Amino acid sequence: MTTTETDVTVTKAEPPAAKQPRPKREGGVLNAFSHGILVIWAVMVVTPLLWAVMTSFKDDRSIFTSPWALPDRLHFENWARAWTDANMSDYFLNTVLVVGGSLIGTLVLGSMAAYVLARFDFPGNRFIYYLFIGGMSFPIMLALVPLFYVVNNLGLLNTIHGLILVYIAYSLPFTVFFLTAFFRTLPTSVAEAAFVDGASHTRTFFQIMLPMAKPGLISVGIFNFLGQWNQYMLPTVLNTDPDKHVLTQGLVQLAVSQGYKGDWSGLFAGLVMAMLPVLAAYIIFQRQVVAGLTAGALK
Repeated sequence: MTTTETDVTVTKAEPPAAKQPRPKREGGVLNAFSHGILVIWAVMVVTPLLWAVMTSFKDDRSIFTSPWALPDRLHFENWARAWTDANMSDYFLNTVLVVGGSLIGTLVLGSMAAYVLARFDFPGNRFIYYLFIGGMSFPIMLALVPLFYVVNNLGLLNTIHGLILVYIAYSLPFTVFFLTAFFRTLPTSVAEAAFVDGASHTRTFFQIMLPMAKPGLISVGIFNFLGQWNQYMLPTVLNTDPDKHVLTQGLVQLAVSQGYKGDWSGLFAGLVMAMLPVLAAYIIFQRQVVAGLTAGALK
């Protein structure tokens, strides 16, 4: 009897692989904390704005009896009363003229000065640049008294064009500082090609370099618009004629007069009128502002 032996190969089972720890999200706690801070900040900023808009459509009784409740109906007569009776239309027009003229003058003069300082080397270049930077750190309160006498001696006191010139001088240092850094990020090959083709410096600047600097111009224009629209100290000192008051002066006068009259709904309507152009400008140009601020870093 023959016995056949069969070799049986036994494979040892491998031990189960050790359970890998789940990778921790880097900065998870920090991200949650920063998002929480942003949410709190957004609530703190948006809530007063929405409450002011809501209150502008209420009547005076509802403002005090139910300040957080929605208005029973939209009282558009509050806006009409503030626009006509409180002379907000005149203040608004004066502000548009002053800010519009000063904004155009600031961007034109500031971009020209910044282009020269950024693109051309000449004796005194850095000295002039640092003079503009020094103008940013000079407190405007120290210049109010001499500025008053200078504007008065020039015959520009209580005039729209006088206030425009002062606004331009006030905004030029920051504009030149911002645009000088922006013009340095633009490629020089385009301007050199224009010079080879026979273009003059003026044509090269206005037709080539200025359109390329559009993101920077929009960014600095928004900043200047916000500062000039909300300016109160300069017009208070240099513009004492009630017929030429700007919106900030008008709001103060409205707050005083309407406070005595008890017309709080008209006061909130005037406040929202002054606030809407600033919000609209930022909402419309917010992408251009971000693009202008990050253009130099993305080069």
